[in-house]
Amino acid sequence: MHYPSLVITALAFSSRAVALNFTSTSPADVAAAQAGALTLSPTSHVKGKVFDRFVVIWLENTDYDKAAGDPNLAWLAKKGITLSNYFGVTHPSEPNYVAAIGGDNFGMDNDNFNQIPGNVSSLIDLLEDKGVSWGQYQEDMPYSGFEGMAWVNQKTKANDYVRKHNPAVIYNSNTTPERLAKNKNLTQFYSDLEAKKLPQWMFITPNMTSDGHDTSVTTAGTWTRNFLEPLLDDKRFMKDTLVLVTFDESHTYTLQNRVFSILLGDAVPKKLINTVDSGFYNHYSEISTVEANWDLHTLGRWDVGANIFDFVAQKTGDKNAVWDAATGTNPTHFFNSSFAGLFSSKDVVTTLPPPNAKLVRNGRKVLGSIARTWGDASLQNQTYYQNTVQIPDGMYPPKGW
Repeated sequence: MHYPSLVITALAFSSRAVALNFTSTSPADVAAAQAGALTLSPTSHVKGKVFDRFVVIWLENTDYDKAAGDPNLAWLAKKGITLSNYFGVTHPSEPNYVAAIGGDNFGMDNDNFNQIPGNVSSLIDLLEDKGVSWGQYQEDMPYSGFEGMAWVNQKTKANDYVRKHNPAVIYNSNTTPERLAKNKNLTQFYSDLEAKKLPQWMFITPNMTSDGHDTSVTTAGTWTRNFLEPLLDDKRFMKDTLVLVTFDESHTYTLQNRVFSILLGDAVPKKLINTVDSGFYNHYSEISTVEANWDLHTLGRWDVGANIFDFVAQKTGDKNAVWDAATGTNPTHFFNSSFAGLFSSKDVVTTLPPPNAKLVRNGRKVLGSIARTWGDASLQNQTYYQNTVQIPDGMYPPKGW
């Protein structure tokens, strides 16, 4: 296999060899850090074209049919739109979380303590650029801004919080004190709800029991309904809100990586409640839908061409694409492995591909700071990103990779 010959510069290409300045996971050190941890809950009121708040809830490792058959998830599906062709982008878990805010998995094929270099932007940069408040709520994370690998239940020693399920903290660009302070325990969600300080964009991760990772889809479905049902009629949370409930990946790696997903909330038109949207979506659609709604800039990666949830696209004027290779009768793309990249376990690639600074989607251009960092012609010649839904995977890597 041929890999591009890339010029490595301190500005544009960052090596994976970065310092592991992660927070200690010893109980004594965690207790000390808890006492001084900064927590921030900024709010904003940026009007969206379709919704004013976007909430993402991720569950774990379940095949589509098994999740669809869970009674609690089926109950929730009747309250909204079922996305019948929504896909993870690879296996295992961590690269899917990375993709959901970064527009690529960068060849990641593992659940390691990965740190994406600080010159790589994420959805967080796009939100802040337009003044849209954001926050993450991680069940059983020991304190706001925790960067450690994991935190176990101190009584039962069961897995609770894990870094690999926390998308923002994996990006070094999101580890400034102010951004870490918006990365909070799920208990803070209820405090923010009571204080009317919920952000406009939020990512919610249940712990390793609640999300079904160490248990079952029955547990995950029960947790999700118990969490959402009281909120469905709570205007402090639900007013002009769109909620996406999805899974990071399927369980069976020989099947297509299709995952059961639901759209809920006040933003869903009443005529679409208890309906099915069979369009092709994946984790990059989470980014593209938010970009279209708030007219954000883009990352210049696979977010640009990703399909936008149909009822949103109809109001934003975006055109979605059909991809029979993924959703047709005889699909050829399964999205079950990653192509070679900086975070591949085999260390065959030592650089990151630059974003495509020239991409434009319905008038939305790449964020200015991204274009300035990566826009040099010599770097743009090395990009593999296009304005298309046809994303690569391990079986169909980008040309030349």
